[in-house]
Amino acid sequence: MPTLHAKCGIALAVVVVSAILVDGTGRAQNSAHGKELFEKRCVGCHALDSEKEAPRLRGVYGRTSGSVPSFTYSDALKKAQIKWDDESLDKWLTDPEKLVPNNDMAFHLGSAEERRQIIAYLKRL
Repeated sequence: MPTLHAKCGIALAVVVVSAILVDGTGRAQNSAHGKELFEKRCVGCHALDSEKEAPRLRGVYGRTSGSVPSFTYSDALKKAQIKWDDESLDKWLTDPEKLVPNNDMAFHLGSAEERRQIIAYLKRL
């Protein structure tokens, strides 16, 4: 039979794991799902650590738009000076042309849940 000390330790572990797995909205975060969506939706043009048709995305969260020196951005995106965070990335993935007219990204992601998962994945990198 577990001691009171052991029971408290187990309860604390459950609370800590729950806090890690649940985001501020109360929805469970699934890192594997965000990575899976990133690989499904983004890697055709983006890589995490090198440029492809589009700039690398590791470290994009908190970075200023158009600021990776090794990538040639559209003039519009360089001039936009957007700091990438949850809100700006969500707007960008929803409709890049609306956020920054005349940019070079034609892709958009209609699903708010998929955007949230991908942004959470990029944020954790």
